[in-house]
Amino acid sequence: MDPNIATRPAPHLLVESKGPWADPRGAFLEDACTLARGGHHVQLLCLQDAVAAAVRDASPHTRALLEAGGELWVDDFSLAQRGMTGVALEPGARVVDMAHTAARLLEPDVRVVWH
Repeated sequence: MDPNIATRPAPHLLVESKGPWADPRGAFLEDACTLARGGHHVQLLCLQDAVAAAVRDASPHTRALLEAGGELWVDDFSLAQRGMTGVALEPGARVVDMAHTAARLLEPDVRVVWH
């Protein structure tokens, strides 16, 4: 067993389903930034209406997360449902499918918070 496993912070998967208009202050997204700035491995999954926050220049919080070293995942099905498959996303955003998300959710040490 790797002796460093106990000292590494558990990875976080934060799932945002609400559009940026639901919380203009971006409290949940700011939490993701704070974790990333603190050295945690953070992935923010935007799905449902939250995919709008991943559009280039739509939210300062998604850009801040990427700049802090976090990952921005965008659900492909949610993009397609909203007719947004060709829209320009924040540089560094990664479009993922539900199989990819499910695999991450089932990892034993991941901490998941759904908003």
